[in-house]
Amino acid sequence: MERGTVNGTISLDDANRKHESLLQLVFARFRRHRMAMIGVAVMTLITLYVIGGSFFITERSSNSTDFQNKWGAPSAEHPFGTDALGRDVLARTIYGGQVTLLISLLAMVVTAIVGTTLGLISGFYGGWIDSIVMRVSEALLTIPLLFLLLVITKFIGSQVPAVKVFGREFSGSVIVVIFVLGFTGWMGLARIVRAQVLSLREQEFVTAARALGARNLHIIFRHIMPNALAPVIVYTTLGISNVILLEAYIGFLGMGVQPPTASWGNMIQRATEKIDSAWWMWLYPGGLILLTVISINYIGDGLRDALDPYSKK
Repeated sequence: MERGTVNGTISLDDANRKHESLLQLVFARFRRHRMAMIGVAVMTLITLYVIGGSFFITERSSNSTDFQNKWGAPSAEHPFGTDALGRDVLARTIYGGQVTLLISLLAMVVTAIVGTTLGLISGFYGGWIDSIVMRVSEALLTIPLLFLLLVITKFIGSQVPAVKVFGREFSGSVIVVIFVLGFTGWMGLARIVRAQVLSLREQEFVTAARALGARNLHIIFRHIMPNALAPVIVYTTLGISNVILLEAYIGFLGMGVQPPTASWGNMIQRATEKIDSAWWMWLYPGGLILLTVISINYIGDGLRDALDPYSKK
């Protein structure tokens, strides 16, 4: 039985682990979050599916057409069926999943770097710098994100040449989608980090660092940023699921990742041609999107509770 202090923030379990580091305490709290652990398990299986599957199925088979077997129902030869061009849906969910997860991860890396940097600078220096950053973020927040994504990918996506990474060729639209999603999602994170910095910059450890002659950049990145990372980690984790959904939106509308590169989003778009009869075309990529988003949200909830010192979970 756990017994906390007056405010209920410290349990006997935590008190008995005084010798453990903060990271170990956070990990222990995270492991006690049942749904988060289920999310980790499901995400591990999905990751093994999209990465491990490429060792058994070649990328060429995901783009190989067979017009004699188009719209083929699931069978022993094609467990997930075939699409309008006779391509194997199983292979395309594997390689399309790699693209979808790559886009979401890299886009959130861009968002995290831009949002955290601008939030730190805005909150620490204040004044006209803070005014400019906040006014720009407010202006961008007034623009519907989906509309902005559609416009940019429509006029720029087709102009970027294909690129090769680790032997794989990606259409230029993948690069465009990554940077568009990354540079249009920093506003919320910047505001969260700014709010954290506004409270942290008045703390005693910052005053002591200034008294010892520490430079501003040293104070920002050595003293303030580590103490503001908790909301960044949670925001970034939950943001990955939002990026997956946004990529699916624009892919479904035919303006995201362009063929021949597959993604879960543009696979669902092709399913609209026979949405009633060819159910396998939307069921498998749609189910993978659903499982991935739910799992990431559970992981984000677990990280939020684990990193929150006032949480009782």
